[in-house]
Amino acid sequence: MRKVEVVKYSPEWKRKFEEEAGKLRRLFEEELVAIHHIGSTSVEGLAAKPIIDMMPVVRDIERVDAYMERMEALGYRGLGEYGIPKRRYFRKGEEERTVHVHVFEEGNPDVIRHLAFRDYLRTFPDVRDDYGALKLQLAAQHPEDMEGYIQGKHNWIIETERLATQWYKENHGV
Repeated sequence: MRKVEVVKYSPEWKRKFEEEAGKLRRLFEEELVAIHHIGSTSVEGLAAKPIIDMMPVVRDIERVDAYMERMEALGYRGLGEYGIPKRRYFRKGEEERTVHVHVFEEGNPDVIRHLAFRDYLRTFPDVRDDYGALKLQLAAQHPEDMEGYIQGKHNWIIETERLATQWYKENHGV
């Protein structure tokens, strides 16, 4: 069972993202449309598990499978769709995870969902702070139960994603 660790925001997370993003830009080259820092470590001031979440957006998701060996050479383990259709998921570190990579094809609605959630938390500090408090509370309640921690956040995230996506679409002409 993995320990649930939620820590205060660290400016170091942005540097770690940039470092890893550079490696993925060189790896995916022409296949890459964009690469985004997502998840809690991308929101300044938000408590988070110290794992960098990255979202490369590619031209063709099916072609990502050809990059498996090169991703492994960078220390990533490929887990296929891992519960989300049309995604390719990779993680770095087994015992101590450091990076999660969620690859989506350009135009996939999950791209907007992730960007909307991130930008909503960046724009509304009260919502960010509520989420941070919830995460710290759940980590204290479930220090050895990652599934309990994740389930405790589930309803809050679903509702906030709904609001964030609506807000994002209204403000970005999507």
